[in-house]
Amino acid sequence: MSARLPLLLRQLGRQQLPSGPACRLRELCRSGSRSSSSGGGDPEGLRGRRLQDGQTFSSHGSGNPEAPGMDSIVRDVIHNSKEVLSLLQEKNPAFKPVLAVIQAGDDNLMQDMNQNLAKEAGLDITHICLPPDSGEDEIIDEILKINEDPRVHGLTLQISEDSLSNKVLNALKPEKDVDGVTDVNLGKLVRGDAPECFVSPLAKAAVELVEKSGITLDGKKILVIGAHGPLEAALQCLFQRKGSMTMSCPWATPQLPDKLREADIVVLGSPKPEEIPAAWIPSGTTILNCFHDFLSGKLSGGSPGVPVDKLIAEESVSLLAAALRIQNMVSSGRRWLREQQHRRWRLHCLKLQPLSPVPSDIEISRGQTPKAVDVLAKEIGLLADEIEIYGKSKAKVQLSLLERLKDQTDGKYVLVAGITPTPLGEGKSTVTIGLVQALTAHLKVNSFACLRQPSQGPTFGVKGGAAGGGYAQVIPMEEFNLHLTGDIHAITAANNLLAAAIDTRILHESTQTDKALYNRLVPLVNGVREFSEIQLSRLKKLGIHKTDPSTLTEEEVRKFARLNIDPSTITWQRVLDTNDRFLRKITIGQGSTEKGYSRQAQFDIAVASEIMAVLALTDSLTDMKERLGRMVVASDKDGQPVTAEDLGVTGALTVLMKDAIKPNLMQTLEGTPVFVHAGPFANIAHGNSSVLADKIALKLVGEEGFVVTEAGFGADIGMEKFFNIKCRASGLVPNVVVLVATVRALKMHGGGPSVTAGVPLKKEYTEENIQLVADGCCNLQKQIQIAQLFGVPVVVALNVFKTDTRAEIDLVCELAKRAGAFDAVPCYHWSAGGKGSVDLARAVREAANKRSRFQFLYDVQLPIVEKIRVIAQTVYGAKDIELSPEAQSKIDRYTQQGFGNLPICMAKTHLSLSHEPDKKGVPRDFTLPISDVRASIGAGFIYPLVGTMSTMPGLPTRPCFYDIDLDTETEQVKGLF
Repeated sequence: MSARLPLLLRQLGRQQLPSGPACRLRELCRSGSRSSSSGGGDPEGLRGRRLQDGQTFSSHGSGNPEAPGMDSIVRDVIHNSKEVLSLLQEKNPAFKPVLAVIQAGDDNLMQDMNQNLAKEAGLDITHICLPPDSGEDEIIDEILKINEDPRVHGLTLQISEDSLSNKVLNALKPEKDVDGVTDVNLGKLVRGDAPECFVSPLAKAAVELVEKSGITLDGKKILVIGAHGPLEAALQCLFQRKGSMTMSCPWATPQLPDKLREADIVVLGSPKPEEIPAAWIPSGTTILNCFHDFLSGKLSGGSPGVPVDKLIAEESVSLLAAALRIQNMVSSGRRWLREQQHRRWRLHCLKLQPLSPVPSDIEISRGQTPKAVDVLAKEIGLLADEIEIYGKSKAKVQLSLLERLKDQTDGKYVLVAGITPTPLGEGKSTVTIGLVQALTAHLKVNSFACLRQPSQGPTFGVKGGAAGGGYAQVIPMEEFNLHLTGDIHAITAANNLLAAAIDTRILHESTQTDKALYNRLVPLVNGVREFSEIQLSRLKKLGIHKTDPSTLTEEEVRKFARLNIDPSTITWQRVLDTNDRFLRKITIGQGSTEKGYSRQAQFDIAVASEIMAVLALTDSLTDMKERLGRMVVASDKDGQPVTAEDLGVTGALTVLMKDAIKPNLMQTLEGTPVFVHAGPFANIAHGNSSVLADKIALKLVGEEGFVVTEAGFGADIGMEKFFNIKCRASGLVPNVVVLVATVRALKMHGGGPSVTAGVPLKKEYTEENIQLVADGCCNLQKQIQIAQLFGVPVVVALNVFKTDTRAEIDLVCELAKRAGAFDAVPCYHWSAGGKGSVDLARAVREAANKRSRFQFLYDVQLPIVEKIRVIAQTVYGAKDIELSPEAQSKIDRYTQQGFGNLPICMAKTHLSLSHEPDKKGVPRDFTLPISDVRASIGAGFIYPLVGTMSTMPGLPTRPCFYDIDLDTETEQVKGLF
């Protein structure tokens, strides 16, 4: 091996690279990966060597001079790569491409070459060194790891030729294959898509050097000897593009002398066997040494006895190839950055073939085959390591995505709310899904639906599932409605762990002395007592700045060990995700082991847990942990709040919730993306899906895209809480409200007979009745006015049923516009899918272009009573509020404890604007009774209970579970709707 190459590398590291022309830089930025003729700004001047008569034939030896201008060519390639990278980093300061080198062997010369050139260009290199005898599977394992590492933008292999099997080469991701060895890159090169692929740096360097030697390739006969695989294919293709006639053969070809006599240029793809005489090479033939062993880092080889100054030597080819690899690396990084920027998704939408009459929801869901969730994830710009797959059709999304896309502009933010519904629901979820199907599958606009996870309570109780309906559903609906990825189970476990901790602490404090309690809380382990991290936090809160348990005074021990919880102030309840009315009031602690400690308690439904509200409002794992620790569960006997942090359970709660915090990715019937995350009830809690799902979706859709999120129940409940609670927590500003109405619900508000789940509708709802519709539009008008209080444009979506008449539909749309709606559109997504909501999608897109004048309804600094009054009077239309003595006492306590500046989350019936479910239309002149007030300090709101509002629903006489069954042969679920 010539000593010239390391010397040149050292010189290259010391020299100041010359600046290239600005026009050349712009050309590089536009062109991406160059075609076969380009080497990255190479100047003219390199002269090749020709064999003369009598000269021998070899590829190396002492005294081998480098081709004139070689260092200049390499410097120019590296300099231009550096300039392109600098230009990219101006807009993306944290961006730095990384080249991964997988090496199986001890030859470090290639590693030194790559390291020096990469350093000059401003790249980083990560080096994975494997034993020389590493097998195919070991190499592939390393390749697969690099493939999924988003920090690495290029991968090159320095392994023995025996290990370079097709299986190994094609394990590389084509977008990281900077050596151009995969079938995908070779195929694009052969097809003529060189700017869209990576071209072999070695083959490219060979062509460059021949051209720079002053040889015109057009019409020349080129013989490639001893090359095979990717190198052979790339050499043939590149030379042919230059107009050369290219032949390829192994060294053992019987006709080799004849082929050599015909060739103008001979390219050596492997060392020449000694039995091949030099006399076979005609005078004047240009010899190019281009060994395939370059890929393994072995630059030496060849045949002895030939002066090396008469050929283009391997050192020249290899050094230029290394520089061109760096150029490919910069191109790879540029492509990666382009992929991170907003673009229209290359989404493969699923086709619908709607049937009439429309089949059941579960039949429709089962009739569509969803895309594999990893395919969907890739289509919308998620990286492989940003999803955790659960089965075939759902996945969790990593929160790290927010950091990667932090500079991405958010899309438009759309809220779907509704008028006061009937007990059957009016189709907000269906409208939400139909709208995104229309936007993405039919108008080709990036859009995301963000929905809540349904509770098992209504799924098996009255309402059924919440996956949408008809041809506007989330699929598979069974997985959507049953367990999903276990988030609600995690909430239930965390909630009940905290409940158990409260009663256990009271029991132990009541039965132990200060010293015994302290010794058990801070036990002696291997002769040493140490505070845990959360105990140190409690000491700090108490103003005790000690870390040695043995140094606390008796008074400090007492303060630390005793929470002194007042059982009568406990607000933390156990939860269960099943409607069970008999758990609304229970007595706990009746076992003999509880030593007489018993108290009255209750169960809430799991989705009413404050932990569910925390999950929906948090914006990071750190924030969730802090919120969980702040949750107030009771007061002590001095009237001070007792928190989960005081009980020492914050870390355990966070561990139970660490996976639940990640949004769940699913899809609609037409293959558009959906996030299903969190599921707080709207009549009990704030009724909105998670802030995290919305934030991630807004980044993924890009500036021109739409995120459509749904608020629970009527606009007076779910929408009001979305604006005053969720928007305060997220900092996000909505662009449009879609207000869902149905003729059925309007007829009910106009004086129609009661609507009961499971009972056939009366004829007033199945036959045309213009008067009932007209009278009932007062509720629609009121809900439009509520949305306008917040300064957001309203589009009314009339969810059309087959019994609705044209006159009824036209009347509703006309009255909605008169009431101030930006537009009112009939929607047919239930029977036609996204195609039936295209008009709604267009109206929403137009309304989103209007300037939003969003404002909150009240200042959180107002006293708690005044904030409740503002909501009651302005939103519900109440004359005033009436506080029970218990509610007033709680308000006084929360104010004294410093919680008076939180927003309000009213727990109220969803079936009326008032507190009385049977008061339809727009009730007036009523007084709103507040029976109790609770505080969700971790979630961040005060929680008044209106009237007789229950936090544990009950089952009806005939629950939905009568229809739900499992086919034990096919394992298909039946009866969900």
